[in-house]
Amino acid sequence: MSTPPSHSSPNQAIQLLVLDIDGTIAGSGNEIREPVKAAVSCVLSKGIQVTIATGRMYQSAVRFHRELGCTLPLITYQGALIKDPRTSKVYGHWSVNQSMALRLLDDLERPEFQAISIHCYIEDELYVRQLSRETVDYISRSAVQATVVGDLRSVLQSEPTKLLALCDDSHLIQTLYQFLREKYTPNDLYLTRSVSTFVEATHPAVNKGNAVRYLAEEVVGLTADEVMAVGDNFNDVEMLNYAGIGVAMGDAPDPVKAIAQWVAPDVTKDGVAVAIHRFLLD
Repeated sequence: MSTPPSHSSPNQAIQLLVLDIDGTIAGSGNEIREPVKAAVSCVLSKGIQVTIATGRMYQSAVRFHRELGCTLPLITYQGALIKDPRTSKVYGHWSVNQSMALRLLDDLERPEFQAISIHCYIEDELYVRQLSRETVDYISRSAVQATVVGDLRSVLQSEPTKLLALCDDSHLIQTLYQFLREKYTPNDLYLTRSVSTFVEATHPAVNKGNAVRYLAEEVVGLTADEVMAVGDNFNDVEMLNYAGIGVAMGDAPDPVKAIAQWVAPDVTKDGVAVAIHRFLLD
């Protein structure tokens, strides 16, 4: 995947709608509200294709994809895995090479970061050192199981799709993020924050913008101006920049709202439905 190109304002009808999950179509209740479902159904009835782009695991995201009746492959792990739930065809899988993953693990286990939990994702399974409070909360929300292995090096004989560092202390997570950004270049790893308590690391070519570009242009045959994307956090920036219409949710961080073409109400006010009616239905 290459870097998404810059583009001008949209001048073609939108043919693809791409939606984030957490904070966008699903709020604290972890469910999609009826106004959003109805709006997406109307979009599909107009012949506009719909899919999801999320940082979640495939097995955690697929129920949202099916619930909305999405018509295209599902983008997961920030774009590291693109897979069609209808056919099980994998369109792309970009993993972190083993040596880089081991190097990153050494840094995540430094004494100053000992309070941070580490998640390792291999073949769409979650591996952890221990069941911390943050991990228990994570698996409850994601509806997945975690395999406790103690030393994560024991599973890093295979290349991971993603590594995630999480902690309820957002200041510690910010410190870790800054440390990693100073140590690793964009050619080493893609580092992002999907929420204030997460730092995520994937293959350097991976981000939602690259994944949406790949899906739109190489799989479907569209241009950026025919894509609308909606997201709520820093991991959505590349996707919002790529799309002809990039919409940020109302409670997105200010830098995310600043790059969006329009800011919708937040997820509790069904912002996705509002954006759909504004740009695609009305």
